[in-house]
Amino acid sequence: MNPTDTSTADPEGHSEIRITVNGQFVTFAVKQVNGEEIKSTAIAQGVPIQLDFDLSEVLPDGKQRPIGNEKSVTLKEGDEFWAIPGDDNS
Repeated sequence: MNPTDTSTADPEGHSEIRITVNGQFVTFAVKQVNGEEIKSTAIAQGVPIQLDFDLSEVLPDGKQRPIGNEKSVTLKEGDEFWAIPGDDNS
């Protein structure tokens, strides 16, 4: 690899993927992640959420699909997610 290459492409040639979490942009270098990785990356990039928040993906029709911590997700540029405090009824 060229040491002066500062691109953000992964070994397969993909560039960073930019999504939103709670309306804030979050970037990923890989497209295959799980729910916990989405939340931890968002937190690391300044989104004010916590790991125990409930994560959901906003679908094209506006409905939301819950994403569990272990649920695998293939990210696409522009995907939108919401993370909100969960109900703790334990």
